[in-house]
Parts: sequence; structure tokens; C-alpha cells
Amino acid sequence: MAETTITSTTAAEVMAELAALEDPKARAVNEKHGDDHGVNLGKLRGVAKRLKKQQELARQLWATGDTAARLVALLICRPKDFGRDELDAMVREARIPKVNDWLVNYVVKKSPHAEELRVAWFADPDPIVASAGWTLTSECVTKQAVGLDLSGLLDTIEAQMKDAPDRLQWAMNHCLAQIGIEHAEHRARAITIGERLGVLKDYPTPPNCTSPFTPIWITEMVRRKQEP
Repeated sequence: MAETTITSTTAAEVMAELAALEDPKARAVNEKHGDDHGVNLGKLRGVAKRLKKQQELARQLWATGDTAARLVALLICRPKDFGRDELDAMVREARIPKVNDWLVNYVVKKSPHAEELRVAWFADPDPIVASAGWTLTSECVTKQAVGLDLSGLLDTIEAQMKDAPDRLQWAMNHCLAQIGIEHAEHRARAITIGERLGVLKDYPTPPNCTSPFTPIWITEMVRRKQEP
């Protein structure tokens, strides 16, 4: 099927549209999460929906380095059109949390290079890159764990998660939870590791949300799965 394009739209025009959507209140909220842009995400998604899929425009928007433009780029790109080295370079540039999150979840996970990149990134010395590797590993734990050394993953988490930088720690904690939730034979050990390390034990959790503290997270999700 041919790619849907709107040839009259340039990167400069998209940048101008995003600038016009700048909202100081949205910026204040976003900056609390480390995201340096002031565009409401609903409106940003509206821009992307109108643009539809445009791979070349996506590359041009990414090249601006602007956070809002990069978020639009990730929504209008065609994930399978990125090369392996291109994605590797992009994840190393993606230091803003929302950009990194969308890049890994919306683009890399859909790429034919996802498994190769997961293996390459998993033990990368850059904690942001390594966190992407752990996020992809969590996806495998949930959907296709065949070939994964789950005991080895638990060994690494037990040895390294406590002192890992925040973003990497969060990704490792997510992997720990998924192992405990999805693989009953490793559940007791996953809960024990979570209890001993105490990572995110005091994380502020809104009412009606599940704590990211893995003993609580695992127990609650298993309970929900067992409900009739």
C-alpha cells in the first residue's frame, strides 16, 4: 500500500504549528516529568493524525532536536523503514523521557531490528540506552520468553537494580515485575528480590493505582489474572 502523504506540509510549517500550540501550563506539567516542551499531548496527537504517515517528514522533524517535533515524528513515522544503525543513533540522542519512551514503545518494538537492538543495548554502559534494552526485554518476558535466561535476568536485577540510575532502575524493576507476574516458577524469587531491595517501596501511588513496588505489583496482577 502506498504511503499516505501530505506533500504541501514542510518541517518548518509543523514547527510553526507546534510553536503556536505552546501552553505555559502544559510546559510546567511536562517539566515536572523531565519533558522540555509545552504542547498538550492531545493537541500534539491531533497534529500527527492530520499529517498521517510521512517518513521523510518524520526524519526532518527528528533532526530538529526539538522535543515536540520529535514526538510528532515518532507518531507519523513508519517504524519498519528505519535501519538498525539509525535506530541505535536515535535512542542515544533520546535523552528526554517522553521521547525515549515513545521511541522504544512506538517505533523500536515494531522494528524488524528489535531483537538485535535489545541484545546490543541490554548491557550498554549508557544507562539510558541500557534502559531501552531492559524495556525490550520486559516485552519478551511477557510475549516470547523462549530463549530468555530468566534466572540469569533475576541474578542481574538482584545484583544491579538497587544502585542503578533512575531510568534504568525503573526499567529493571518493570522486568522484575513481569517475570513474577508471567512466570509462576520464578514468582517467589521475584517477590523476595523486590522485598529485599526495597526499590520504589515508598513511591507515591495515587488511589486506585497499583504500586510499582514489585511485591505489591506482582501480587495484585496475579490476583487479577485469577479472578473469574
